[in-house]
Amino acid sequence: MSTTVSPLAPKSYPDMPEIQGVQFATAAAGLKYADRTDVLLATLAAGTTVAGVFTKSRCTSAPVDWCRDRLDGGNACALLVNSGNANAFTGKKGKAAVELSADIVSRALDCPTDGIFLASTGVIGEPLPAEKFAHVVDDLTFGQDGQAWLDAAKAIMTTDTYPKLATSSIDLDGETVTINGIAKGAGMIAPDMATMLSFIFTDAAISNNVLQDILSVETGSSFNAITVDSDTSTSDTVLLFATGSARGRGVEPVSSLDDPRTEVLRAALRDVMQDLAHQIVRDGEGARKFVEISVERAESDESARKIALSIANSPLVKTAVAGEDANWGRIVMAVGKAGEPADRDRLAIWFGDVRVAVEGERDPDYSEDAASAVMKEENIIIRVDLGLGDGHSTVWTCDLTKEYVAINGDYRS
Repeated sequence: MSTTVSPLAPKSYPDMPEIQGVQFATAAAGLKYADRTDVLLATLAAGTTVAGVFTKSRCTSAPVDWCRDRLDGGNACALLVNSGNANAFTGKKGKAAVELSADIVSRALDCPTDGIFLASTGVIGEPLPAEKFAHVVDDLTFGQDGQAWLDAAKAIMTTDTYPKLATSSIDLDGETVTINGIAKGAGMIAPDMATMLSFIFTDAAISNNVLQDILSVETGSSFNAITVDSDTSTSDTVLLFATGSARGRGVEPVSSLDDPRTEVLRAALRDVMQDLAHQIVRDGEGARKFVEISVERAESDESARKIALSIANSPLVKTAVAGEDANWGRIVMAVGKAGEPADRDRLAIWFGDVRVAVEGERDPDYSEDAASAVMKEENIIIRVDLGLGDGHSTVWTCDLTKEYVAINGDYRS
């Protein structure tokens, strides 16, 4: 965790409403960091449904395996998260650590281990001393607070420079329903998903199949549409919990994808997830620029996505952004190397509102001063028109600076 806050950080934290059925407590177990909280325990009301999306890495962490195996159970009673140690690539010790972690929480809360979800973030390859949780979990069960959203977000940080929170409120059946989320992530960030964790909570009553569908779909345009350094982590976890407490206020459960209220929930969840995803990019290690890359008129949406990511993940593009260099030739390079359909003589490129290239050459009205002025801004939009079809995609990234190298060169020291 850095002591210098990213210049792209939000200027203030949102006011996070309390969600009935969710309680938080944090503690310092001393897993890696001195003098800071590194454990989060969330207790959840009986009947809370859960959905999850995880990394596509073939070298998953023990907590990811644990959570995947328990999603089919359908209900959750607690969430335990630690920072400083990923419990990844730890073999049989990692499996034993998650089992011990769940057992400690189970005994403290008197809830079944299959309803306990776990997540870890931090250094890979170091055994997790789960026995340390025993010294703090009992205290955590007596220190629960339904308003401790900021403390919860801080407890899961690693190289993050600020806690990440987002909220959205909607009307269902004439009552206010809330969706709150927290996240962590700053480096090893790439789609599918990142060294990121996110935990989202709502008081709506939502069946497991609907909950899983909306989470899986909206991950595509949020957490799976960001990249800091093109590296996919072992530990990526997004969990969505629905406590169902809104039923007590007369809000009927949402149990079908055909229910018109599903789209209302989906839109609100998208807002929260995209907000958190953007905050992760804005906290990219060493980041000074937030970059939106839009590719349009590709042969397909998937082709547009691959080209957008080719641009977003290019070190040459990202260092040009860091140097405020309007080097549109690097965009051409990244489009060409993506391996997707592209026609040089139909290609057009914009930096902000400035068209820099068109029909296979520099725009005849190109202005270096105008393009350079765009690159000096904190938020930059790069738009590519392939002129081939109806496919489109938008991804978000940041620049690549010397600070990124310094942070990751010293990560384990």
